[in-house]
Amino acid sequence: MIVYLDTSAYVKLIIDEDGAEETRAVFQRARRAASSVVTYPEATAALSRRDREAGSAAQRLLSWIQALDKSWRNTLSVPVVAKSAGNLAMTHGLRGMDAVQLAAAMTLRDRVPASAGAEHVVFATFDRRLLEAAEREGFATLGRPLA
Repeated sequence: MIVYLDTSAYVKLIIDEDGAEETRAVFQRARRAASSVVTYPEATAALSRRDREAGSAAQRLLSWIQALDKSWRNTLSVPVVAKSAGNLAMTHGLRGMDAVQLAAAMTLRDRVPASAGAEHVVFATFDRRLLEAAEREGFATLGRPLA
């Protein structure tokens, strides 16, 4: 299995919150993990915001960024597919970055050789609209949508 993580799922590799255990387990079990190139800056922004909201602590944020870097080294970075993302935004009513995530996952899935047999790409997200769009595009999914 290849797991594709959007930013909402990727942050769960770093921060203990609902869905973190499940996400970490899938990340560890997967033959390969992948995410869009936009995930790293989005995750960094999310971690920084969480740190500020919790009362900024330099050591905590540094620790989170180090954990992000460690995970990112084991993640295939998938390029942005602008036109495909735009089409997906219109088709599924997605926000721009969500459409980018789904387009990147579809690019990845298209590159998995047919010889891989039963191997498939699992799309991990905790965004309801993006999860539903991924399912409509034929992905197996992981994640409980947030309200």
